[in-house]
Amino acid sequence: MTTVDIGTLDVPAVSAVGTLTRVATIRRVVQETPDTFTYWMTFDDPGDRAAYRFLPGQFNMLYLFGIGEVPISVASDTEMAGRIAHTIRSTGRVTDAFRSLKPGDQVGVRGPFGRPWPMRVPREGNLMIVAGGLGLAPLRAAIYQAIRHRGQFRRVLILVGARGPEHMLYRRELDTWVKSARTLGLETLLTVDEADADWPYDEGVVTTLFPKITIDPASTTAFVCGPEIMMHFALKGLKELGFANEHVWVSMERNMHCGIKVCGHCQIGPKFMCADGPVFRYDEVVDLMEVREL
Repeated sequence: MTTVDIGTLDVPAVSAVGTLTRVATIRRVVQETPDTFTYWMTFDDPGDRAAYRFLPGQFNMLYLFGIGEVPISVASDTEMAGRIAHTIRSTGRVTDAFRSLKPGDQVGVRGPFGRPWPMRVPREGNLMIVAGGLGLAPLRAAIYQAIRHRGQFRRVLILVGARGPEHMLYRRELDTWVKSARTLGLETLLTVDEADADWPYDEGVVTTLFPKITIDPASTTAFVCGPEIMMHFALKGLKELGFANEHVWVSMERNMHCGIKVCGHCQIGPKFMCADGPVFRYDEVVDLMEVREL
């Protein structure tokens, strides 16, 4: 596979095969929250299964025949690329149609596309992951890779927030990461905006977890993904902790139609989210993010 050097990253170039729509069959559907489901699927063609590779933070364009196409992050383990997962929230015509799908149904897949999380950057330092709501899905593959290669990092911290317990993605998996902290070498903190009597963790927005950790920002790389308002306050909180912009990476989402920097739907200023992103080092896009917040 050829690579394209983008700053500190070697990102796989999208091949001609990657731009074609390949057929995958849904094998399992998992309801994560009242309006969010994870669809586990495999490519029908054995050659596609063997050839497909992705990096943490990349996305596929998923096509429902006769309905339309939508960009969705790959939310599974990069080292099990033949069995891929996409976590989808019902927010529009195409994503609403996914709710009627069941095992055995087929989906068109193009990809993978986009700039991934820079997993090489935090090596020999600390990795801090800050996720809010559905933003945990684009970070899930990065967490899997950090677990698989735990010895490459000093500390791995995972801070996750959601609106309420019923909106927390991958709840059983998160519980396991909390309970197996010593075995896995993870420091996982969970919080919700509004807790119920059965919620065993913290209450408050994700930035209320920041005072609970002690971290050296000079030797730590932070990955941040979530709703724009959450990212705004998380980035502000990281700055207050002493993080320099070049030590923070964000995933920015926007409506993507082509995935290959042609249609212009995902353009923000000079950047195209589908090809230049969706992952950016914060100093690359700080001005663009401030414009969007006005």
